[in-house]
Amino acid sequence: MINKKDKNSERVVRHKRVRAKVFGTRERPRLCVYRSLSQIYAQIIDDEKGVTLASASTLDKEVKSLIQGKSKSEQAKIVGETIAKKAQEKGISEVVFDRGGYIYIGRVQALADGAREAGLKF
Repeated sequence: MINKKDKNSERVVRHKRVRAKVFGTRERPRLCVYRSLSQIYAQIIDDEKGVTLASASTLDKEVKSLIQGKSKSEQAKIVGETIAKKAQEKGISEVVFDRGGYIYIGRVQALADGAREAGLKF
């Protein structure tokens, strides 16, 4: 009998490995992505203080009205644009991208592209 780990536990292992190297500072905080089956979340985190500086997700009121009837990738792009706008309001222009152990394709890539188009550098 072959025992195989589930995909999420393998993702957690990848995320821990990446987090050992990726660290957000005050000057260049970490843009962290989490995606569930139906939602996508993004946070900008200062790891020195352990504080979330900005966050956006498909559940936010301002985003919910924009994502009606759009695909998940289009929703992720809108969340990326929203997090970039919130970051720029706080004076953040550069971040370190933490994909959360997910493969850089699909919704994760769409979120990153949306954030870049809205002015974030990483």
